[in-house]
Amino acid sequence: MAGAGSSGGASEAMRRLTDLSLVSKVCSELEAHGGVGDRDLAEFIVHLARRSPSVAEFHAKLREHDFEAPDYLARTLHTVIHAIPAAAPARAPENPASDGEEEEQEGAADPELHLVYHGRVTRVVDAGCFVRLDGARGREGLVHASRMPALAAVRRGQGVFVKVVSLDWGNLALSMLDLDQETGSELPPPARRQSDDDDIPRANRSAAHPSTSGKRVGLSGIVIAEEGPAPRRRARRMSSPERWELKQLIASGALNARDYPAALDDEGTQYQSEEEEMEEELEIELNEDEPPFLSGQGRSSVELSPVRITRNPEGSMSQAATLQAALVKERRDIQSQEQRAVLDSIPKDLNRPWEDPVPDAGGRCIAQELRGAGLSARSMPEWKKEAYGKAVTFGQRSSLSLQEQRQSLPIYRLKNELIEAVHRNLVLVVIGETGSGKTTQVTQYLAEAGYTAGGKIACTQPRRVAAESVAKRVAEESGCRLGEEVGYCIRFDDRTGPDTVIKYMTDGMLLREIMVDRNLSGYSVIMLDEAHERTIYTDILFGLLKKLIRRRDDLKLIVTSATLDAEKFSGYFFDCNIFTIPGRTFPVEILYAKQPQSDYMDSALRTVLEIHMSEPEGDILLFLTGQEEIDHACSYLHEKMQALGKDAPDLLIYAAYGALPSEMQSKIFEPTPPGKRKVVVATNIAEASITIDGIYYVVDPGFAKVNVYNPKRGLDSLVITPISQASAKQRAGRAGRTGPGKCYRLYTESAYRNEMPPTSTPEIQRINLGWTVLNMKAMGINELGAFGFMDPPAPQALISAMEQLYSLGALDEEGLLTKLGKKMAEFPQEPPLSKMLLASVDLGCSDEIVTIIAMIQTGNVFYRPREKQTQADRKRGNFFQPEGDHITLLTVYQAWKAKQFSGPWCVENFLQISSLRRAQDVRKQLLEIMDRYRLDVVSAGNDLTKVRRAITAGFFFNTARKDPQGGGYRTLADNQQVYIHPSSALFHQQPQWVIYNEIVMTSKEYMREVTAISPAWLVELAPRFYKSIDLAKMSKRKRQERLEPLHDRYNEPNSWRLSKRHG
Repeated sequence: MAGAGSSGGASEAMRRLTDLSLVSKVCSELEAHGGVGDRDLAEFIVHLARRSPSVAEFHAKLREHDFEAPDYLARTLHTVIHAIPAAAPARAPENPASDGEEEEQEGAADPELHLVYHGRVTRVVDAGCFVRLDGARGREGLVHASRMPALAAVRRGQGVFVKVVSLDWGNLALSMLDLDQETGSELPPPARRQSDDDDIPRANRSAAHPSTSGKRVGLSGIVIAEEGPAPRRRARRMSSPERWELKQLIASGALNARDYPAALDDEGTQYQSEEEEMEEELEIELNEDEPPFLSGQGRSSVELSPVRITRNPEGSMSQAATLQAALVKERRDIQSQEQRAVLDSIPKDLNRPWEDPVPDAGGRCIAQELRGAGLSARSMPEWKKEAYGKAVTFGQRSSLSLQEQRQSLPIYRLKNELIEAVHRNLVLVVIGETGSGKTTQVTQYLAEAGYTAGGKIACTQPRRVAAESVAKRVAEESGCRLGEEVGYCIRFDDRTGPDTVIKYMTDGMLLREIMVDRNLSGYSVIMLDEAHERTIYTDILFGLLKKLIRRRDDLKLIVTSATLDAEKFSGYFFDCNIFTIPGRTFPVEILYAKQPQSDYMDSALRTVLEIHMSEPEGDILLFLTGQEEIDHACSYLHEKMQALGKDAPDLLIYAAYGALPSEMQSKIFEPTPPGKRKVVVATNIAEASITIDGIYYVVDPGFAKVNVYNPKRGLDSLVITPISQASAKQRAGRAGRTGPGKCYRLYTESAYRNEMPPTSTPEIQRINLGWTVLNMKAMGINELGAFGFMDPPAPQALISAMEQLYSLGALDEEGLLTKLGKKMAEFPQEPPLSKMLLASVDLGCSDEIVTIIAMIQTGNVFYRPREKQTQADRKRGNFFQPEGDHITLLTVYQAWKAKQFSGPWCVENFLQISSLRRAQDVRKQLLEIMDRYRLDVVSAGNDLTKVRRAITAGFFFNTARKDPQGGGYRTLADNQQVYIHPSSALFHQQPQWVIYNEIVMTSKEYMREVTAISPAWLVELAPRFYKSIDLAKMSKRKRQERLEPLHDRYNEPNSWRLSKRHG
């Protein structure tokens, strides 16, 4: 009877534990998707779901109780709740860890083989973690990394369920594989292949995984065979300390030597997988067959070259740009050498000063502080401490009310004339200086004039930040909450509602809307702001709206610009009228350099110091090309002012670039204290995007950094190039806003007239057009040459884009969109990412791929503070996965989700909570798109090979192979030498074949986000781009290799040659 009672009590306890776990999961999903993680609400939802046999009935009951849930969330909750039957006890028969009575016994029994126990992690080591069992006399055992789930991230003190797999010599070997960490029960075989993530829809699961044997072709064109057993994870090459630690554990009897052959292997590789063996036998090269629709026009027939964006490549300004790029690299090398010198000066034996009873002064230092000296990119230089070290203020100070500020703008005096001009013209070009009020006021004037009666007023912005900040300002001026009458819509963030009448949005989002509704029937006015920036989305909108105006005579189109190049816009839009807003400008004296300046950075800094020491009061604006140049310039100016001492007048040094935090950027708007001068060192963001009062002097070297696509290499790169004459006029105009000013142009007047183009090269003529071509074809525009661009793109760029889409399977042999291509166009991301996502649906790993894509698009999630570099590196290393960086990012997100999206956990692990939250938002929107088109979202479980194959299906263009001769890697597409970035999880492994996300240029060309792959996948997943060749034949790569003799340290390199030998 006692035994039966204890068994019943244990079952009841296990049932309660299961219910608590289920409620916790539901709370987590409600918090992630609705921001409400109420326990009572979760229990009520569980109650409704268990009384609803179908998803439709469950969804209907939710609506009956006024709970509006998206379809995918209702389906997810229903699936999760019904996966755990209410009446069935969750305890496995052989699981003593769930027996509450045994846990309370003081004389607990010894652990038994193959039983499951609950325990707590006591130590985390590279080889795995040690777990102390709760119900077995406090025994401790090792869970080796090979016996942990692929995405497990444990920490000290964490509670886990483990299974005893070995009791050799009285030492415990434990495993966490195939155990439900919520309940402790062993997972049945079907459940082991399903996702444990609860925020994903599972529509069409049976369709995605048919039970019939054989092969089929998926949506992405991948041939899917019947699934076999999951392959083993890729081995990680063990370091000497790890191998030594493993040998000690084997010698002590804690581990069985038969399970760890790597400990006796000098190479330290745990096993060689089938894919590694294939790497040595397979030879891959590019498939040079042209797409049929590009016969005679492909890359093999047409000489592709980088887009030309300079007017005179041999001119003095182009030479100066080339020299400056070399100087930037030289400064990087010098900085790197200085950091290495600091490290070399650190004593190698950091313990010796502590052992010395009478150490030198300052000899006893914390080793962590020494190792972190001079290494952090996040350490603040002296000039920043002086400029931003004080309490920051937000925004420009003004004593005027909002109404008074609106009335003080130049556009206010022309309000009635502007409304009348809009009324009389279908299309109107509005020209006004930055700060005239056209962005914030035109939409409000039109709303007050009644234009919202026929639809919304849309205003596009080229930048996300501008759309968000302007919408907040207009909502404040209108006296409404953001998202009501005034809202904004940017990618992955929609703050509009049914009452919204003024909608600020990026030009890319308006393009997405016009793809859905070609007539934009919900809008009465479209305003294309900052049109002079000529983004690729704006140029496409030009052509589409020009055709739309012919169909809709009730639609008003307003094109605004801050430049004087209005005639071009007017001529494109049927010679429409131009409305000019006079600015508050003063005369500006233009001063040219007498001779060309080879080092524009040095000339610019000397000019700033000369102005500061000799010119009357007034602030200075210096234009440079990027953050690295700006930081160097600010440091140089700060050092010079320190050297001049107190005799020199005070100079406040500020920076302005896109990556600078907004609270720091707000400093540049503050009035300069009396008796001091301010210098703002900025990128071209200060040309038109922001207005800084008090500027009397502008120093213009005449350069900017632009993104340029090289169709030959298939890569985007940032290039320093001369600016246009229009940009030069804009920069000079910054000096005339407060009073008469001066503009120092560090180039000759001849260079201005002969080497600078009249206007900047439009983005559509210098970037990758893959996304553009895909979406235009999705809108039915197949004849791209006849579209009517304001400035048509280069033919070679269009050819490269269509070849890329053909290789991805988005275009067929006739150049028309395939079914896959139409699906790819539905996602707001680059074509390789869309292909990767759709391939994951076929491969059964879309849950993981959605997470990886979201993490890729958020930027770096790790941070490394100077004072805690060692700790940060150790924490980051805990997330590293032997498969590569994409799986590492997946591990980070899954671990964060397991911690209920905790902020303190991010701080503890040196993760940026803002980046992770943005990844969560991106992931949610991607899931909504997949649910809209009923694309299955499933998890690969422990089979990470599927995930790596899906990544390969999208990023096969970015493949590199280890270079046996020159070190590093060689890209397959163009045979360029590249290297794995030191921050990569694969930096110390150096696998034979890798896929990378992007290449960044610092001291070398580094690959970022690298994942190891098998070369066989390239031929399987990208047959239009790669092909395998007969091993009996000599490939192009082998023909380019040179056989070199072994190194001879005693003779010259070529002493072996007959010509070098003397009789």
